[in-house]
Amino acid sequence: MPRRLTQAPRLVETVTSGEVLTMRTRIQTDYESLPRFCERRVDRVIVALDEKRGKLPVRSLMELRLRGIEVEDATTFFERVSGKIAVETMLPSWLIFSEGFRSSQLRRAIKRLIDLLASVVLLVLTAPLMMLTALAVKATSRGPALYRQSRLGLNGQEFQLLKFRSMRQDAESGGPSWATRNDPRVTAIGRFLRLVRIDELPQLLNVLRGEMSFVGPRPERAHFVRQLAMKIPYYGLRMTVRPGLTGWAQVRYGYGATDEDALEKLKYDLYYIKNASALFDLWIMVKTIRVVLAGSGAR
Repeated sequence: MPRRLTQAPRLVETVTSGEVLTMRTRIQTDYESLPRFCERRVDRVIVALDEKRGKLPVRSLMELRLRGIEVEDATTFFERVSGKIAVETMLPSWLIFSEGFRSSQLRRAIKRLIDLLASVVLLVLTAPLMMLTALAVKATSRGPALYRQSRLGLNGQEFQLLKFRSMRQDAESGGPSWATRNDPRVTAIGRFLRLVRIDELPQLLNVLRGEMSFVGPRPERAHFVRQLAMKIPYYGLRMTVRPGLTGWAQVRYGYGATDEDALEKLKYDLYYIKNASALFDLWIMVKTIRVVLAGSGAR
């Protein structure tokens, strides 16, 4: 799977010496001398120009291409090596013309059929566990066993997400807020349910009803969506697909409780939307099982 990269460089020079392969990064802003600079065994040129201020050095880049040197834009390079999309530097033109972001009616129909079959099977198999969980929640804290929370799904449509209640009944008496590490609002049984993700099992009903899918961006509350959409570019694109029980952001980044976390998760969500496929969904499900068994990312 993709490797991490902390910053997208403008020019990458790869030099081979015997059995050792090293990568050197050089930033080149003198575009006229770019072809001469690239005579020194340059493997790939990464172009990072501001769409409004930058002027693409077409002639120099064309000369490099004719020499057989790979020329790639920074957003595509960053996506390929990191498994996420650099939202901060992504240009509207790249979003429009890049490969991906395709979802045929056949693929959507197959994905929905798999969701239906899998949700029915899992609801039957986990019914005894869910009954015991509901009894445990009721016996250890006041309030209903099931918790309903309004979330935004496909195309911003509102729906009621179902979970086993893991917090006190008055947890949000002061208004909506993200869960924090060692959150005092979480009950004793709720902490265990969150750790092993049993509190998410009722969302199989959301999948059955077509409000969610097994894999996709996690649905967010309207209160937070409005705030984040004003601060983070392209945030609304998360809602162009059905939200999921799990997703690429969940297995790569985990839980987020800040604006910075939301930005990082958006990068992974957009990568998933752009590259969605049945095999990618399967890989995310396998990774999800590993995350659940490790008990990581829960709060």
